[in-house]
Amino acid sequence: MGFLVLGVVLLILKWAAIGPVAQWSWTWVLAPFALAALWWWWADWSGYTKRRAMRRDEARKAARLEKARASLRPPKSRP
Repeated sequence: MGFLVLGVVLLILKWAAIGPVAQWSWTWVLAPFALAALWWWWADWSGYTKRRAMRRDEARKAARLEKARASLRPPKSRP
């Protein structure tokens, strides 16, 4: 995501001819998009994306179980 944001910012700066980015080659301006594509390819190839999704699902499941357990506990009585 960071590569995409950087790419969009550089693209806007290049088109608007703002600052030193206006003088940069298009290769440098478009490089973050290529890096984002490489990151996504690696994340899918290595299983990183799937592991993150599994961790997120496990955390949701644990939160649901804790909420269910808390609702089964008797309320604390006041002395």
